[in-house]
This record gives sequence, structure tokens and C-alpha cells, in this order.
Amino acid sequence: MIEPQDIQTYKFENGLTLVVESMPAVRSAAFSLLVPAGSIYDQQGRNGTAAILCELVTRGAGERDSQELSDALDDLGVQRSESVGRNHIAFSGASVATNLTEALRLYADIVQRPHLPDEEFPAAKAGVEQTLRSLEDEPRQKVIIELRRRCFRHPWGRPPDGTLEDLPRIDAATVREHYHHYFRPNGAILGVAGNVDASAVRAIVEEVFGQWSAKPEPSIEPGPRGPAVDCIQQDSTQTHIGIAYPAVPYSDPDYYAAWAAVSVLSGGMSSRLFTEVREKRGLCYAVYATLSSLPHEARVLCYAGTTAERAQATLDVTIHELVRLGDGIAEDELNRCKARAKSSLVMQQESTMARAGAVARDWFFLGRVRTLAEVRDRVEALTVDAVLDYVHRYPARDFTILTIGPKPLEPPAAVRGDSD
Repeated sequence: MIEPQDIQTYKFENGLTLVVESMPAVRSAAFSLLVPAGSIYDQQGRNGTAAILCELVTRGAGERDSQELSDALDDLGVQRSESVGRNHIAFSGASVATNLTEALRLYADIVQRPHLPDEEFPAAKAGVEQTLRSLEDEPRQKVIIELRRRCFRHPWGRPPDGTLEDLPRIDAATVREHYHHYFRPNGAILGVAGNVDASAVRAIVEEVFGQWSAKPEPSIEPGPRGPAVDCIQQDSTQTHIGIAYPAVPYSDPDYYAAWAAVSVLSGGMSSRLFTEVREKRGLCYAVYATLSSLPHEARVLCYAGTTAERAQATLDVTIHELVRLGDGIAEDELNRCKARAKSSLVMQQESTMARAGAVARDWFFLGRVRTLAEVRDRVEALTVDAVLDYVHRYPARDFTILTIGPKPLEPPAAVRGDSD
């Protein structure tokens, strides 16, 4: 049973949007603050600037140095995280509801009055470098990161964590410049969910964020994508395969049909890719597909990990299964997708952190919040015919293929035809 939701939105004079969902049945409260300063704003040749800033910005703010700030958040019991994405640097936290006000005061210092100290810069940069070097040992992750660079236009395909090649060109001055240009309230979104009163949250947000000054909206010049078929050669007995093809974005009316199509392909051990590529033929040890959306475009991203000897067959069969989806979908396949969605909705309803992130994300993509009841109804309304209609209008084609392994693979004939 999904309870009715009380969701309030406010737009402040400086451009900050506050979205509050009151959840009286819980004792906690959570927030998700999206600041429009992500990796798409990194300077050319300095990809990784936003990632370093994300590491540096919490190392002292307001009247507190790095240790004092950390202690203050720990004293409030805030379970927190910071992350860099393509569009935003995100700050998330959850605690008992009575501590939300003080937590927001601390984060108001972090985003408006960070110290960005010189002495902390080497450690922040080293943290990003360590993350990037760890990816070199994780080709399963690296192939998807590199696939995005080839299937999305620049700078949306740019890796949020940056690149090892660009990292030496980033200094403390570059990071401070990024902060001063892009940390701004206009375009920022603060999602709050939990046992809170919306009017009280609005009052404290106006008090602590109301003087945050707006800045000019930056413009972005789209650039080209990478090659449609590519190989990163690596001396290995394994081959990692990434496949992408166009889909509809989160804001599109067909989004739920797109989600269902991908869920049939890759929604558990009974899904098409797992059954046909791994279980029946034993071609790979891992295979999945996921729907990845930007505000203006989306891709289905697929991964398969296999041995070098079976790599060509794995690529051929995976592409075949993606294309074959249009031949038909069984009722029980769609029903399993719906059951997984309902379980996810129930868990969201019980998690203030999940709801704070969801309302902020919805506002960014849609300019409104989809309630859990609305999502449930949209999922329930899906039919096999509706999903197949979507698949026929947006078939698996125009593929981008990237492999990491000892030798390039030959794209199937259908793929070669797409690129003509």
C-alpha cells in the first residue's frame, strides 16, 4: 500500500528550488542538495576539476576547520556523502529529524563559505587520483565509462571523476575558479524528505541559503561523440564489451515503456540477456543492460564480460538478443518487471534518503515531482502491446560498441549497416 504524499515546492528569489516531502510515519529526515557545478563545466584539458572540488569543499567551512566541521556533523549523527556527477555536485545527508536544521546550517557554510585551503589540496587531488587508478584495475567499470564518452556528445560523455591524463594540469587555482564560477543557487535544487514540517523547512532554508548570490548561467557548447566502434587494447585473457544504443530520456512520455523493455532484457536471473547469453550458451560470466538518461537524450548501456576466445560470439549473440526483443514479449516477462518495480517503490516509501534524492532528481529532469502513486499507476498501466510499440518505434540500432581486450572485435553485419 502506497500512502498519500504531501509534497511542497518553493522557489527562492536567488533561484534555489526547495522540494519538501513530509513523511510523518518516520523519525528521520534527509536532504539532497544538487549544486550545478558538475563535470560538464570542467575546462577543456582539465577534466577532474569538479571531482577535486567535491573532495576539497568539505575540508573546512565557515568558522570551522576540516576536523571541526567533520566533528560537528558527526555530533549530529549525520550519515552523509558527497558525489560529483555530470550536471551537479551532490551533498546528501540523513539524521534524526530534530537535527535537520543544524545540519542544513553546516551545509550552508559548506556551499557558500568553504575554505578551499591550499594545504588540503594535495590530499583532495590524491583522493581523485586513487579513484582513477583503481578504475584501471576494474575494466568492467572502465568500459562503461569509456562507452559513455563515445555514445554521448561532449561534454555529457565526460567522466565525472576526470582522467589521469588531465589530472596533472589541475592546480588549486583552477579548482577555486570552478567554485567561484559555478557554485550558485540559481539552478540548485534542495530535496528534503522525512518527519518535517514544510513551512518550518522553508523558513530555515530561507534563513541560511537566502543570501546566497545568484551568478550568470553558463553556456555549454556541445561537441562530437567518440567513434561508434572502438577497442582499447589490453593484454588480457578477458574481454569486456560495452554496447550502447539510443532510448528516450526520463522526461519522455514513453520512459516507462523504455524502462520495461530494458527490464525484460536485464531484470534478474530470468531476464533475456542472462538466460540467453550466459545460461543457455555459457558465453560470459556477467551481462546486463541499464537505461541511462540525460535531460535531453538517453542510451541503453549494455555490458558483457567474457574470455577473449568467446568474445566475438558474446558480442554477436548479445546484439542479436537486443534486436530480437521486437519479435515479442511474454506476459509473464512484463509481470516480473512490474513486481520488481512495486518492491522498489515500497522500499523508497520507507527511506527518507531515497525520497530526498528522488524528489530532487525529479525536479531537475521534470520540473515537478512524480509521486510514488503516479509511478505505480504508470507501471501498472503498461501492457505488452505498449512496450512492443515502443520497441518498434525505438529499435535497438545505431549501436556504439567499445571493447577492452587483447584484440578488436568485428561488429555484426547489422551494426555495420547502421553506421553506413
